[in-house]
This record gives sequence, structure tokens and C-alpha cells, in this order.
Amino acid sequence: MVQELPVRVERRLVAILAADVAGYSRLMHSDEEATHARLAALLTEAVHPAIAEHAGRIVKNTGDGFLAEFPSAVGALRAAMQFQTRIDELTVDEAENDRIALRVGINIGDVIVEPHDIFGDGVNIAARLEGIAEPGGICISSSVCDYVRGKVGAKFADLGEQNLKNIALPVRVYAVVRDGPGSATLAERAKSERLSPPRLSIVVLPFANLSSDPQQEYFIDGVTESLTTDLSRIGGSLVIGRHTAFTYKGKAVDLKQIGRELNVRYALEGSMQRGGDRLRVNVQLVEAETGAHLWSDRFDKPVADLFDMQDEIVSRLANALNTQLVEAEARRAGRSLDPDATDLNFQGNACLNKATTPERLTQARSFFERALIIDPRSVGALVGLASVDLAVGAALLTDDRSVRFSAAETNAIKALSLAPDDAPAHLILGCVYIFTNRAMQGIAECEQALVLNPNLADAHAARGLAKFLIGRSDETESHILEALRLSPRDTFAYWWMHLLGRAKMQHGADAEAVDWLRRSIEANRNFPLTHIHLAAALGLLGALDEARAAAKAGFALDPGFTIRRFRTAAKLNDNLTYLAGVERVCQGMRIAGVPED
Repeated sequence: MVQELPVRVERRLVAILAADVAGYSRLMHSDEEATHARLAALLTEAVHPAIAEHAGRIVKNTGDGFLAEFPSAVGALRAAMQFQTRIDELTVDEAENDRIALRVGINIGDVIVEPHDIFGDGVNIAARLEGIAEPGGICISSSVCDYVRGKVGAKFADLGEQNLKNIALPVRVYAVVRDGPGSATLAERAKSERLSPPRLSIVVLPFANLSSDPQQEYFIDGVTESLTTDLSRIGGSLVIGRHTAFTYKGKAVDLKQIGRELNVRYALEGSMQRGGDRLRVNVQLVEAETGAHLWSDRFDKPVADLFDMQDEIVSRLANALNTQLVEAEARRAGRSLDPDATDLNFQGNACLNKATTPERLTQARSFFERALIIDPRSVGALVGLASVDLAVGAALLTDDRSVRFSAAETNAIKALSLAPDDAPAHLILGCVYIFTNRAMQGIAECEQALVLNPNLADAHAARGLAKFLIGRSDETESHILEALRLSPRDTFAYWWMHLLGRAKMQHGADAEAVDWLRRSIEANRNFPLTHIHLAAALGLLGALDEARAAAKAGFALDPGFTIRRFRTAAKLNDNLTYLAGVERVCQGMRIAGVPED
């Protein structure tokens, strides 16, 4: 028998150029036919001739851009500079908001070659570099820079090591500042201005060791490294690699200068001090451009297992920073006269982080809907809209809960079709399943979210909710406590404590329920369900005056609340233990004076 030879895979080392149109969805929404025609003309008049002149070939078109390969890095960069300059000339008279501008990324890589495509990490890196580039700009990897330096008429702005999505190791990135006709203004601007830092760009500086014990260095460095990794899980973030960050270790630093050198918007600095059996951690989030302190926090507790403590410190900081960075970006977006989809997503998420009142939810929905008009494939906006609909249904703020849950499910599934590894989308889908009598599917989605982001405290709380709904409320507490451990000051901590109070009521621990429900109200006094449940728990304990006062506070926030509405909304499954708990809560509500209809 003749053994078949394996099919040979063709590989070659090439320079890869990835390009797309900045703001393409917005331009197409404004005028599809005109945008398509203008882009086609620019490709014909500027891009195709430049690529051909420098021995390149377009591998494929991508709708709003293209992928090209070249036999040399010098040829790839010269072609990019040539067509970017020509596009500047052809569009110089157009209004800025209507102008078509390409973003370009160039990398060198050993790729798998097929007739109409190329594959490999080298291609992926070029695509990520294109995403970092400014409209009309070019970003290159350090490998490209090594080949082209001194051979082309350009200067290079060092953006430092960047953690690129789905790329294992950081990549040092340079922005190209062109010289020569048509681009002198860019060179002049580069001397007087820094390139605009990307959104959510941050460097985690090595924490200072304030202890007298040098043996603590390994622990402190471990916190810095782990936090750098965990912050990169925040959607859309750009976190400077630890190797670059550690070049500042032990040095007196000027945060404004670091911001300019690394081209980042934010810097996180901190210190650790161990004294006896206690460990204290201080952190500050700083806006690099102005040096203004945006947020600070202190972590102070007894020393336990150092590795467990490291995980806890990193998790708490990562969750807190996620909220703070979104808030900072939302403030910037609020000052923009022409916000894009990402700006609007930041504003929507900032609304969700503040409160789940009807007013805030309506405001958040408006931001996410506007983002989807600009970019119908915006994963952040799809997840944001799903979050709004889920919150409206979960908080009993509507009588058409099934419609809201269905809308949330549709948008979460669409988001996952575009980004299968988006942890928040898995979480939202899991919560929808939990609220629609599919608890086990919901738990599976939440567990997948935690695989993708172990710091996602909400996913732990959602698992606790699922256990509560299937009559296993005794298991709820451990999940809620884990969520609170990871993010004790979370904007949704009030909901987690509310849930734990309800779980306590389900198995008759009413005094403990009162404690947790009061803690929930201290965290957020504007959530009507907690006041009503506190009234029910107090009623079951016989504290009638306090029960009626709590019910009154709930009615002030939700005048239309009735036992009938609660019972209808709460019957999420047919588990007998859970349903008995619902009836027990209804009994407490009656005692507290909550109306039946």
C-alpha cells in the first residue's frame, strides 16, 4: 500500500499590511452610496497604484478595508506612506466629519499562504496594530521598525509595549510620523504635541515596598504583574506590558512624563507595607496628562496565605478600576461634540454603574441605541442594551418582563456571535436563562464567563441567584460572599446583599435576613424591592411599626407595587421549596401592610 504524502502547507516570510476606514459604520449610516463610491475611488486612485508600485498584492478586501502582503518591510511602509499622503491630497477639501481616512498596521510574520488569504499570528498582529493607529496614521511593530529605520523618510513615535487582544506576548509599537510633501504638518505636530493616547490606556507602575523587609519584593512584584494581566481583560483596554512598566521600578517618576513617553491616559501607582501581622496597600489612579488624582483606595487586613492575599488584592483592584476607568472615559466622552460608538458605550455603562432606577436605565438605553446606530456590530452596545432589559425585568419595573428578557437574550446571543469570548455577554445570557426557568443553563453560562474573567464578581452572584431559584438557598451564601470578597464596593453589591437577605428568608432565618437587607439599603437606598422585602422580614418577626415604615419607603420609590405583581413576577419556576418561600414573603408583606392588588 502506497502511503499518501501529507499535503504541503505553503509558508513564507512577508510584510503584512492591514488597513480599514476609521468611522466606516458612521459614514455608511450617513450616506451608504456616496461613502461606497468615494472609498472605491480612493482605492483606485491612491491605494492600488501605491501597492503595485512597491511590489505588493492585495490578498483580500474586508468590506471597510483590505489586507496586503509585500516582499519587504520597506516596500510595505513606503506604499502605506504614499497612499496615505495621496488620500490626504484627494480629501483635503472635504468636511472633517465626512472625510474618509484609513488606519494602517504593518507587521512582519511567517504566514500560511493560500490563493486568496494568509493566516498566522503575524496577520493578527498587523490587524491589532491597525486598530491602534489614528485615522490617517500608520502603526508598525518593532520588527518592522528594525528593518525600515533610516531607509524611509519618516520618524517614529515609540508607543511602548502594548498588550494586544488574543496575542500572548506584548508587542512594542511605533507610530509613523511622515516627512516630505503633504505631511510636513504631521512632523511639526509631532514635535509640539504627543499622539492622542488611546482610550482606556493605562500603565501599572511597580508598587513601592515601604516595608523594611526586602523579602516582600517578590510578593509586591507579583501583585503588579497580576494586576497588569487582569486589567487587560477589561473590554477595549490597552495596558502597557509589564516589561516596559518595570523599567520605572525604584525610580522617582514624573507621571506626566510617563504618560507622554508611553502615550497612555492613565497611570496606576501604589505602595505596600507589612507591619507585624497586617498588610496595607495604597493605590492611586492618576490622569497622566494633567497629573490629577481620579481615585484612591486602601486595602488593610491581617496577613494570611500570601498567594490567596495576592489574588484577593488583584481581584478587588481590578474590579474597582474597571468602574473608575469607565467613569473617567464617560466624562471625557461627555465633553465630545462628536461621540463615536465607543464613547457612547462608556456613557451608557457609567449610567448602569450609578444606579438601576428607571431614569438611569432609560438614559443608559439611549446611549446604547445611539451607539448601535453608528456601529450596528458594536458588541459593547449589544451587551449594554441586554443589560438594561435584564435589569428592568429583574427589578420588577415592568409588567412585560417576558418581552424584556427575550430582548436581552436576543442581544446577548448576537453579541456572542460577534465575540464568542466576551465574558459580560456570557454573564448576561446566563442571567436571562436564570430568570426564565433555565437555571442550569444559566449556571453553565456564568461558569464560562468566570473561565474568561475570574474576577467577574457578578457571575458568582448570579450562580447564587440560580441556587436560590431552584430551592437551594443554603448554597447561595457562599456565592454571594465570594462576589463581595472580589468586589466589596461594587456598584451592584446592594443587589447581592438583597439576594442573600431573600435567601435567608426562604429558609426562615428572618433576623439574619433583616441584617442583610439593611446592609443592602445602606449601599443603595433607591432600590424599592429591598425596602419591601425588609418590611416583609420585619413583619414576620412581629416588628410591625418598623415593617410599616420600611413598606412606606418602598412605596415612595415604586407606588404601584402590589403583592399580586410580586407573586406573578416571582413565579419563575415550579420548584416547591422556592414557591413556598415566595408565599412566605407574601405573608410578611401582608403583615407589613403591602396591598394585595
